[in-house]
Amino acid sequence: MPHSVNGERATRGERPARLAYALLLAALAPAYAARLWWRGRAEPLYRVAIGERFGRYADAPSSGWVWVHAVSLGETRAAAALVDALRARRPDLKLLLTHGTATGREAGAALLRPGDRQTWLPYDAPPVVQRFLGHFRPAIGILMETEVWPNLVAAAHARGVPLVLANARLSERSARRGERLAPLLRPAAERIDLVLAQTEDDAERARAAGAPAVRVSGNLKFDMSPDAAKVATGRDWRAALGRDVVLAAVTREGEEEPLLAAWQRHAAPRPLLVIVPRHPQRFDAVAALVRAAGLTLARRSEWTTAPPPEAREADVWLGDSMGEMAVWYGLAQVALLGGSWAPLGGQNLIEAAACGCPVVMGPHTFNFALAAELAEQAGAALRAPDLDAGVGVALGLLGSGRRDEMARAAVAFAAQHRGAAARMAEAIDGVLMVSTATRTAAATATGT
Repeated sequence: MPHSVNGERATRGERPARLAYALLLAALAPAYAARLWWRGRAEPLYRVAIGERFGRYADAPSSGWVWVHAVSLGETRAAAALVDALRARRPDLKLLLTHGTATGREAGAALLRPGDRQTWLPYDAPPVVQRFLGHFRPAIGILMETEVWPNLVAAAHARGVPLVLANARLSERSARRGERLAPLLRPAAERIDLVLAQTEDDAERARAAGAPAVRVSGNLKFDMSPDAAKVATGRDWRAALGRDVVLAAVTREGEEEPLLAAWQRHAAPRPLLVIVPRHPQRFDAVAALVRAAGLTLARRSEWTTAPPPEAREADVWLGDSMGEMAVWYGLAQVALLGGSWAPLGGQNLIEAAACGCPVVMGPHTFNFALAAELAEQAGAALRAPDLDAGVGVALGLLGSGRRDEMARAAVAFAAQHRGAAARMAEAIDGVLMVSTATRTAAATATGT
């Protein structure tokens, strides 16, 4: 593969960098396994099939897989639209789905059909990725969003497995980190056969990082259709409550405490506040913060169907369940966007828009910069400088005509930007056809 001058320098430095990286991974392997076991206390799925993380499998070796790697819940949900589009083009597709988190693996199980396979992403140590690729012999690898692992990419490239980075996003912060680790990451970027970027800014950064073939294809999250029944459930709950509802959606560590302080600074009677943390292992910690703030709490995990009478009187609900974001967006009249109030890059606001829930976001949305900008331009979202101001904006929208206008604008905004799944599936199918033709020609030439 041809390289730029900078690429050549990075490639010459790749061998010592990869050696140092491999030695570090070998030293950290016991700690990695221990961390998985520790996380399994709160999320038992982390303790399932740990051997897969190290390339150990109980089934026989196989081949011909279309391998999709979706590290966590958000990537897995976005991958669903892409998998559907790929199956429309290739009904006989054999899906190999890999994940890094328990939430991703749990959600990914719903994407499987008879004959498909699900496993953990291998630890990025050279012998482990070799065992993974040797066991499954994928026809193509599709890595979702940001998942570029140097040893895995190098091993796939050496075996002739084409790799596509789909729904790719690369923030300025990630690009700067990549420059610091150029001897490792630039060769990896150069070995990706095709990058399907969300935005032109993502595409430009991917090219600067060394990716040889980059296209702008849009954001798969616009193709995610919310579960209409779950949205309706949320709206039914709100009607039964007879109260206004503000949702703090997908909050991150360090955001809930200032949120609760800001919430209490605003005059009573306040509406119901629903907090849905990003990470399940933090549910108990967030519950403790609510109680420490002197607010009454109801936890979703404590009821099975509709909220019980005592929950209806609580100050705060904790959304400590999985797979119910559409319920919460249906319930809420406005959402405060988690991850955007601290410098964490924000969470995906597209699902909120598709559910018709207006969003108030903070200053930090660099992980979804274009989607946030377009939502603001479309009138589906507002921006506030901090949580205190954000709470004030959210409360000011309740019961107003502007909130209703924003809800309509949100639905229109989400619908306007669909189509990424079909575009990406077409591009991936093209890579797979070229790879298959090349392998067939090589086999014919060698008589194998």
